[in-house]
Amino acid sequence: MKMKLVAVLSVILIIAFNTKYNAQNFNDALRLSEPEILTSARALGMGNAFSSISNDFSASLFNPAGFALIKKSQFESNLQYNSFKNESNFFNKITNYSNTATKFNQFGFSFPFPTSRGSFVVGFGYNQIKDFNRAVKFSGFNGGNYSLIQNLTSDNDDIAYDLGLSYPVYDSNNKYLNDETKINGKLNQSGNILQDGALNSWVFSSAIEIQQDIFVGVSVNVINGDFKRNREYWENDSQNIYPISVLLDSKDPYTADFQSFYLNDIIRWDISGWNTVVGIIGKIDESISAGLTIKLPKTFDIRETYFVDGHASFGTGKTYSLDPPIENRVEYEIKTPFEFTGSASYSLSGITFSLDATFIDYSRMEFADGFYLSDREKKNREIISLFTDVLNLNAGVEYVLPGTGIAIRGGFILMPSPYRDDPSEYDKKYLTAGLGFIGKGRFSIDLAYAYGWWKDYGDNYGTNLSRFYQDISKSNLLIGIKYKI
Repeated sequence: MKMKLVAVLSVILIIAFNTKYNAQNFNDALRLSEPEILTSARALGMGNAFSSISNDFSASLFNPAGFALIKKSQFESNLQYNSFKNESNFFNKITNYSNTATKFNQFGFSFPFPTSRGSFVVGFGYNQIKDFNRAVKFSGFNGGNYSLIQNLTSDNDDIAYDLGLSYPVYDSNNKYLNDETKINGKLNQSGNILQDGALNSWVFSSAIEIQQDIFVGVSVNVINGDFKRNREYWENDSQNIYPISVLLDSKDPYTADFQSFYLNDIIRWDISGWNTVVGIIGKIDESISAGLTIKLPKTFDIRETYFVDGHASFGTGKTYSLDPPIENRVEYEIKTPFEFTGSASYSLSGITFSLDATFIDYSRMEFADGFYLSDREKKNREIISLFTDVLNLNAGVEYVLPGTGIAIRGGFILMPSPYRDDPSEYDKKYLTAGLGFIGKGRFSIDLAYAYGWWKDYGDNYGTNLSRFYQDISKSNLLIGIKYKI
């Protein structure tokens, strides 16, 4: 008799949406390790090339040494809107989908303290350091001899069995051998995936001028957040390949005339973590500044809940459902890699040019705890083999119109793909623009817009058996205010 036990880990590995590889865990580590472009309106307008400037609360994101450049106490806040658009190509059928979000992404205070010489400044507040907003939708006829039903069946997974899509095979001694299915591909496949959530950081920073024109600082981030991914997936016999004469289970007459298979899997994360950032800025002269920032690895504790439901419908009028749906919980720990940023800026006659370069070795992402030791080490070895190091580049310019207090800004961001041997179209590119209105009193306002584009792809199961190609664009609009106390 076939055991009615669901191999939960197998389910998660097989049915969870993945990008590039059929192992969601790689993407879990990358999801938390890849930097976000969310900063402040002024910095984003300059392409986030801000680490050698950092003379406002954004120093908590770029280079904490910048706090020592702040001369007056101030409050800063930023509101951001983002739109994620995805054009998918699934077996030459184009489908568009989108998702949007609006959130406060920053507020904080900076307080200079009186000193006999140099400066000493502390800051504290909030940053949204990651936005998980994503979406994709796809639909098309897969003429190949494969399907998710077959994928589940080949792993002897009880989902296919419980939905009447497969049947057990026994030897001459009535010993269970494996599951088989009469489904052999040629199905219409469709689905949609929505992701949302954010990482939030409560940060305390301090900085000091250790000698003339040399500034050092440190930030400590206490991180919390959430993530949700909801996937719906269908396989339909749109061309009547499996008519009334085909019984998917010869012992069950209700499994004739297969119509459709539906699966819904949901993953929720409750996230907590922390990290430390150290930085230094040096003024070479009145026009040139240079900086170095080291972001120590973030350590995240993940409390994951996953849920799987599904049903299959037949022309006999019968519908089989998972009863009860699968729900389980797991906890594990992810550690992100170091980030090293070198930066420089040049200012003259109201115009500032700036450049940041950030080195990240994604092969150093790590599952630090959770799972069996052998499984954890296997995942970490796979990360080393699949990911590589990158050099993110940020370039920006700011021009303050003489006598107006109006600043015009522009920038470019390049974030190469962390996967080994990916072509350049998978690199994330952003163009940014911004305006600043610097009041004569205590109040100023900044606006920024960023437009990003890149390609990606996802596999519903296997490798290149049910693949959808994605043309992604992302727009971010930020508005920020600053008030000198």
